[in-house]
Amino acid sequence: MTDTTHSEDILATAAAWRAEGEKVAIATVVETWGSSPRPAGSRLAVTASGRLAGSVSGGCIEGAVADAAKQAMATGTPQLLDFGVSDERAWEVGLSCGGRVKVFVEPLS
Repeated sequence: MTDTTHSEDILATAAAWRAEGEKVAIATVVETWGSSPRPAGSRLAVTASGRLAGSVSGGCIEGAVADAAKQAMATGTPQLLDFGVSDERAWEVGLSCGGRVKVFVEPLS
């Protein structure tokens, strides 16, 4: 993961990767409730080869989001992901502290 945290920098990085011929997806935090490590608007760029820039959670759901991003790149279909304490998967990905976050993942064309 890079130190890139500003949305404009993440989008510029994604555009550069795309210009290099990489498939890229962008994940954006669209809603948060309770304890959430990153605010709405936070972004993560993911390439099909596994490069990452930015963050949607400070690390606790990045793996699951990266997997969804790769699926979105493969199918061309965006996804809305919902992680929270009431979701069994929340414990697996590290949101056991009591937050909830919605992340929109879309392939970059």
